Parts: sequence; structure tokens; C-alpha cells
Amino acid sequence: MDQPSEIVFRNMRPSKEIEADIEKRVAKLEKIFTKIVSCRVVVELPNKKEKTDDIPNVIVELLVPGKTLVVRRDHHAKEKHQKPNVTTALHDAFEAAALKLKDYKERLHRDVKDHPSPLHARVSSLRRDRDFGFLTTNEGKELYFHKNSVINGTFESLKDGDVVQYVEGAGDTGPTAAKVWLSPNGNS
Repeated sequence: MDQPSEIVFRNMRPSKEIEADIEKRVAKLEKIFTKIVSCRVVVELPNKKEKTDDIPNVIVELLVPGKTLVVRRDHHAKEKHQKPNVTTALHDAFEAAALKLKDYKERLHRDVKDHPSPLHARVSSLRRDRDFGFLTTNEGKELYFHKNSVINGTFESLKDGDVVQYVEGAGDTGPTAAKVWLSPNGNS
């Protein structure tokens, strides 16, 4: 993590034991996802008007690249634990945070950007004096390309009629050939 964990106690005294327990649990979260930027944990006793038997609520905020994951556990521990306490409240909150972090990590892996497949075209005209040319696609569309778009070879080696592969991109005035290279059967 880029920063140490921030631990906040509300309506209760700070405790070194609770802080140590939280740090161990945060370390386990870092093993699940190593790119956690920061973590903030709030341990709070509800107002005295509410009868809670001194069972705190726990909020875990994880800042990860592009998002903040928040888990809030208002501890209704009697439903789940025979002897609810601070430890069971922390356990439930960090268990939920771990699940949320695993889900976030899984979504990141699914959202991997697909790379466009190369398409085929013919060089229809070259303007060597101005460092650009045009391709005619199999659909008959004409695409501009710049000298700097040519990879795996040089712009100077291209000739009118050469078969090339390209990846389309968006230019200022419409579609362009963002990457261009000579097809393996280039002169056919």
C-alpha cells in the first residue's frame, strides 16, 4: 500500500489491540489484491440511545485504482454470533471487504481490452513528398495513413498496389489507418 492504514475510533477509546487486529486483516487484503492504494477503517459505537451491548459498527474503505470500495457493517451480531464482540464485528466487515475486493479483481481481469484484428487493403496512392498515402480497403473505402503509421518496414519501401494490413483508428477528419504494415504476401 502506498500509505499506512488510517484507523478511526468513534464514540469509544482507541485500542492498540484493535489497531493490531485491523493491521493484520488489512495485510490479508493486500495479499488478495496488491494494488490497494489506501485503507481507512472506522470502528464506531452507535449512539447511547441505541441498545447495542457495545458492539461496534465497522466501515472499511479501500481505495483501489479507479475506484473506492466501501463496506459498512452495522453489527447485528446476535443473529450470527453467540458472543458478539469487537473481534466478530471486524471479522464480518473484513470478510465482506475481501469478497468485494475479489469481485473487483475478477472484473478487472475480464475487462482486458481486446486488440482489433488487422484488416487487408491495397496502397492506392503515395505522396512521398508530403509523408502520407491512401489505402483502399476491400469494401472500397479510402483511408489516409501517415508515414509514421508504417511499422515493420519503411514508408519508402511501399509501392502503389502493395497489399498491406492495417488497424483502423480515428483521425481528426474521420477514420484513418493508424498502423500499416506490408502483408506477408505483399505484392499480390
